[in-house]
Amino acid sequence: MVPVYTLTLAPSLDSATLTPQIYPEGKLRCSAPVFEPGGGGINVARAIAHLGGRATALFPAGGATGEHLTALLADENVPTTVVEAKDWTRQNLHVHVESSGEQYRFVMPGAALSESEFRQLEEKVLAIESGSILVISGSLPPGIQVENLIQLIKAAQRQGIRCIVDSSGEALAAALSIGHIELVKPNQKELSALVGRELTQPDDVRIAAQEIVNSGKALRVVVSLGPQGALAVDANQCVQVVPPPMKSQSTVGAGDSMVGAMTLKLAQNAPLDDMVRFGVAAGSAATINQGTRLCALQDTQKIYDYLRNN
Repeated sequence: MVPVYTLTLAPSLDSATLTPQIYPEGKLRCSAPVFEPGGGGINVARAIAHLGGRATALFPAGGATGEHLTALLADENVPTTVVEAKDWTRQNLHVHVESSGEQYRFVMPGAALSESEFRQLEEKVLAIESGSILVISGSLPPGIQVENLIQLIKAAQRQGIRCIVDSSGEALAAALSIGHIELVKPNQKELSALVGRELTQPDDVRIAAQEIVNSGKALRVVVSLGPQGALAVDANQCVQVVPPPMKSQSTVGAGDSMVGAMTLKLAQNAPLDDMVRFGVAAGSAATINQGTRLCALQDTQKIYDYLRNN
């Protein structure tokens, strides 16, 4: 299998808890918090580990929260390459309200990265062996501009590193402007912004995704369609995979689980249809869990087998 690495510039220590109901000013009694690693690339590496693969997570970590984050990844047997940062790693809070089923996600700003810390991360990236896959996922922290990200991707590509970018907005558009991105996974709204027009007709999504592939910006575009699964396009084919109906508990880990599963298949040189099928299965498997939990192998395999046989 092709070696896989992930880069997370704004990692987090995520805590999840339950409360019977939520209302202003009063004391909200909560269950004991469950701590998990957080941040786009970190969760992609975790999802790959949950699915039986291996990916090295590269990220900055600072303070006691950074130490806790790194220890949790070690507990999950996720290999890490860490750059020590001055600012403490942020801590996010996810609250599930039992009476209503609602979820509240309190997301703190990412810890600032200094120029020196970013340069150390870039050096770690450029030490990755040629031909490897690098998944760049998550938001940009204070102190880091889109231009820094673009320079990093260009340098990685010059080293022969195959880059997957899971982002949105200006960062995603800028990454695509470089060209030859291995895989992007926009949702329909993000895809609309990328092509600069509304996607209202049934075939508009396919046409827009094909435009991005045909222009050389990305080798593969997988459009996330929520309950309708995903539409995948490369230079040769177009595939839509619709998951079986199931009760969703939380969508928090679905996107990262999907990217992790697709990256794992890509590292195994699987064809497009198999890659997106496994991705939809993992994303769907994550939604049946409460809180911030990612996909489980057993759940993913069951859904994957269903999709292969239907």
